[in-house]
Amino acid sequence: MSIWGPLQQRYETSQPRKILSLDGGGIRGVLALEILLELETQLRAALNADEKFVLADYFDYIGGTSTGAIIAAGLSLGKSAQEMLDFYQQKGEAMFDKAFLLKRVKYFYNDGPLLQELKNTFGSGNINLQSGAFKTLLLVVTMNRSTDSPWPISNNPLAKFNDPSLPDCNLQIPLYQLVRASTAAPAYFRPETLQWDPKDPDKTFVFVDGGVTPYNNPAFLMYRMATQVPYNLNWKTGEKELLVVSVGTGSAPSPGVYDNLLETLKELPNNLMYAMQVDQDINCRTVGRCVFGAPIDLELGDMIPLGTDGKMLSLASDASRHFTYARYNANLSAEGLKNAGLGHIDSDNVREMDSTKYIPQLREVGRTVGKQQVNVKAHFAGFI
Repeated sequence: MSIWGPLQQRYETSQPRKILSLDGGGIRGVLALEILLELETQLRAALNADEKFVLADYFDYIGGTSTGAIIAAGLSLGKSAQEMLDFYQQKGEAMFDKAFLLKRVKYFYNDGPLLQELKNTFGSGNINLQSGAFKTLLLVVTMNRSTDSPWPISNNPLAKFNDPSLPDCNLQIPLYQLVRASTAAPAYFRPETLQWDPKDPDKTFVFVDGGVTPYNNPAFLMYRMATQVPYNLNWKTGEKELLVVSVGTGSAPSPGVYDNLLETLKELPNNLMYAMQVDQDINCRTVGRCVFGAPIDLELGDMIPLGTDGKMLSLASDASRHFTYARYNANLSAEGLKNAGLGHIDSDNVREMDSTKYIPQLREVGRTVGKQQVNVKAHFAGFI
């Protein structure tokens, strides 16, 4: 039997590959899901697919960090964007809301609502990365505090540490625990302790939220893991061979100065996440050919390759990049919202990552941005 199991036909043939990368960002995941819903709708139409079509039918590798890991896991299992959006709408308060969590200090010492919802959704232990439940390759970004290093974990059967003969094989960890490890935000949830090898105490590790790694935006990491020799997938590079689509949970810089320690502690995590997202985005636009993305800054612009006439280079030509790249994200600053026709929405509210009170506004932003930015026929021309 093939090492790929039921995915043999899909992954043992040579064909252009598509990657979907999802940022972290707490409850702002609903913003990303509205963008994904628009993406799914447009792909269904462009491919003349029926209502059963889901993103896992199109993308070969889906990955995410923190809230992005929850969404990625659901999509990789074949759930629709609407199903995941409904899940966040119904369970968001129990998973992310700060006010809800702080009323229940006991959740720091037992499973708590987030873990219970992950068990209900991803199985209480019967689904792991080795099971045949997945429709695509999946990447979950975690942070191993025991080794103080990012641990990106995938179900790639060719990966070095996914060898089933190893006592500490990555594939044996239940999916709900991996997703829980990626979402264990410091100060909100207890760290997740996982036994990689029950017979070896040295192989027991403590994990916290993958969003505290440099890969809160895991797009460039996924490109590396799909193409570089050590990971053993060895997918072809080239603008017609590899598509990377990156979806954010909102760009939320916090301008100004830190006036005191309390303000510093409040704003610093968001500032660091924003800086890391931008850095990974720049990496993708440097190595890949950007076909859509908001300007990085006044110096770099959008980094979309231009012809000698100063206009966007035709997609029929080749800019000699390693992949085609599209970045969909919302600018949550007051100016960004105004420019998107959303000036009635308070920037401070939708920048929150831990308050479900603003889910309706976040969804409105996601719907609007999805319709303004996503253009499958134009951006994915070589992959339809």
